[in-house]
Amino acid sequence: MADTQQVDEAADPKPDARAERRAARLAKRIEGFARSHGGAEGHIAYIGQAGARVVLVGEDGEWGDVVARTYAIAEQAVKKSGITVHESFDGEFANKVRTGPYEWTRMAGIQIGGPSNPGNG
Repeated sequence: MADTQQVDEAADPKPDARAERRAARLAKRIEGFARSHGGAEGHIAYIGQAGARVVLVGEDGEWGDVVARTYAIAEQAVKKSGITVHESFDGEFANKVRTGPYEWTRMAGIQIGGPSNPGNG
């Protein structure tokens, strides 16, 4: 019996160089965030036509994000950066985020009686 191999002829044999460069640039930004905050973990969220958002949480509780044009580029970037990626932003991972007065005022201040957000009038 001979060995057989299935070939996907629709697949592009050469990777998209532009997407690889974008992923490499994002990976460097992710690595920089991780260095600045004692390490980092992340979560990739699809944000529609805008692409995908990689939410980063540093070991010190600081957080930030980067946006990729596509979910695939975001996946490549986090893989290249070597950070741990979570399937969801909840539980222990979400509890690592440290928020301060800015976040409370900006995101919840109006609802809990805090100062109103400038420019939202």
